[in-house]
Amino acid sequence: MKYSWFAAVAVGLVTSAGAQQATPPADVPAEHPGTVIFSRSVEDGEAPVKQVPATAEVRATDGEREAITFLTYDLDVHLQPREHAMAVRANVTVRNDSSSALSRLALQLSSSLRWTGVRVGGAPVAFSQQVVNSDIDHTGALQEAVIPLARPLGPQESLSLDLTYEGTAALSANRLEQIGTPADIAEASDWDRVSEEFVGLRGFGNVAWYPVASVPVALGDGAKFFTEAAAERQRQSQATVTMRVTEEFFGEAPNLAVLDGEVLAVTPTSLPAAAGVPGIVSCTLPAAKLGLASPSLFLLARTGREGNGVKVFARTEDVANAQVYLSAASIVAPLINHWLGNEPRGELNIVDLPEGEDAPFEDGDVLFANIRATEPGKLTDALIHSLSHLYFRSPYAWLQEGVPSFMGSLWMEQNRGRDVAIQQMDNTRGALSLAEPGDGASTGMDHQALLVARDPVYYRTKATYVFWMLRDLAGDNALARALRAYQPGSDTAGTGFEQVLAQASGKDLKWFFDDWVYHDRGLPDLSIAGVFPNKASVPGSYIVAVDVANSGTAAAQVPVSVSSGTTTVTEMLRIPAKSRVSHRFVLQGQPVEVAVNDGTVPEVEASVHKQTLTVKAASE
Repeated sequence: MKYSWFAAVAVGLVTSAGAQQATPPADVPAEHPGTVIFSRSVEDGEAPVKQVPATAEVRATDGEREAITFLTYDLDVHLQPREHAMAVRANVTVRNDSSSALSRLALQLSSSLRWTGVRVGGAPVAFSQQVVNSDIDHTGALQEAVIPLARPLGPQESLSLDLTYEGTAALSANRLEQIGTPADIAEASDWDRVSEEFVGLRGFGNVAWYPVASVPVALGDGAKFFTEAAAERQRQSQATVTMRVTEEFFGEAPNLAVLDGEVLAVTPTSLPAAAGVPGIVSCTLPAAKLGLASPSLFLLARTGREGNGVKVFARTEDVANAQVYLSAASIVAPLINHWLGNEPRGELNIVDLPEGEDAPFEDGDVLFANIRATEPGKLTDALIHSLSHLYFRSPYAWLQEGVPSFMGSLWMEQNRGRDVAIQQMDNTRGALSLAEPGDGASTGMDHQALLVARDPVYYRTKATYVFWMLRDLAGDNALARALRAYQPGSDTAGTGFEQVLAQASGKDLKWFFDDWVYHDRGLPDLSIAGVFPNKASVPGSYIVAVDVANSGTAAAQVPVSVSSGTTTVTEMLRIPAKSRVSHRFVLQGQPVEVAVNDGTVPEVEASVHKQTLTVKAASE
């Protein structure tokens, strides 16, 4: 039989004809008439869902946690913002992606929530639950249910579960404060909450408001937190999500919902009545593929303004500032149109966050930010990334996220200069060099090949470098034509961008895509192995032989320059992995410096190499 959650409301309906008191449901105590409660309702007269008495506390293993992949989420969510409360019924389907059968399942929620029931095949199942320390949730801990199975779940087998849970989702910055972050900064980062002023739940890595299965990690433990967050999103990327959300409100009615990145206009089904009876507002998200995001839920009251392909939803006090964002969008439009075309595939929605210092967050075509009073030019750096998503889409993360990151670097180059843009990339190179395998060619770490990368350090940082290298290999005009010509719907094998770029440039770039996109070869490690200047037969000219070595595991094509006091000669040289290349330059004037790489090719160590030549060496 089908079970459903609903808000049982004893409500005084106010109409133009007068007020009529509704009959309270049987489970509403007579001493509390007119209040709103959450009750578990059962169709066809069956008994309500109850939590079966839990077994003794049992701890799950990391292997059991990593084995679970969610295939579907069907979430029925009820919110009581005045109490920061939520109650959820979740029908989920999970698959065992390990090589061994599972005799139990380990599922987790925020530690501020509590499991109230588990059903498998319509029958209640006993389970244990306990708190597990993990910074995947803003409270710094997870409530983990360990659910024994009557029959082990074999490898690649799936199972449907009917889950219920409830509790609170108040503002919490525990995990950041525990590592020494000042309270105001911590709250500006971890702003997720269910409150009367703002309902915003971002999902995995911020608040586990829906069932997850993850390995406990700590923010202070190197890159493990970000690696686990990326791995979890990759595992669940093919899952479908359906949501039904109902909220009780007493003040201003919410008129905007953002469910899993989809913007929905909402209207109340009932308004607040006498004796403290709340109004009700509801919305629904049809089944949608999750992708490399986390299920998210926002429900709030905002005033809309639109123009230049942008909609701004501001708090009442910030409505006058909306025009600044519309103007900023028009400033960056020419660069986007040149590189990505003139046909947006959607509309950017900018939603005002509750406090002025709250950290921005991007969710699909929605940017959550502070609609503040400022100059349009100060907003362009933030908007270029979000607007790029409207003009370029791909099912592959290195393109979907890498292209907007690349556009951000182009905007910086255009407005602050090439050196500043390259320095900004170099600021992120250290994290990339740490993430890359020490010997990519021998480790076979194709799971982190850019094509299938799951970690932002790859699909954003490394991808941005890849596009800068493609500028040198193919040329700006050819690269822009390829970006505009790319068709995500026909790129089923992941080679579509290479093909359109080869066509646009007339160049065979297979070697580059093999080393930098389709496989993870690590990074190059270049050095100036030798410089040999000699006078040429033409007076005042020199022939300079430069040896460049690559002790790294990826091939690279880099600019190599020889300079005199008045002249610089630059050639693009391809240096295969584990090899050495020599090239002769003809230079007018006495050579004084040799440079290899200008920072556009990421390396294991520094990405710029220079050697100064003495007068004696140059004249020999």
